[in-house]
Amino acid sequence: MKYFKSQMKQLVKENRELQQHLKELINEHDLEKNFALKALYHSEVADGGKFQTAYQALDAPKE
Repeated sequence: MKYFKSQMKQLVKENRELQQHLKELINEHDLEKNFALKALYHSEVADGGKFQTAYQALDAPKE
């Protein structure tokens, strides 16, 4: 599975838990938003993460 910033932004926009986690990453680690998004991807989405299925669904073709 590959990281796409646009998909990650969409996933965060649709999920309040991820929005909160993103804000925490930015504040606690003094990260820029793009770096925090990538860190969030690796911790919550990639390799069987809690939000992997939701992320993959964003890539599915729309009917």
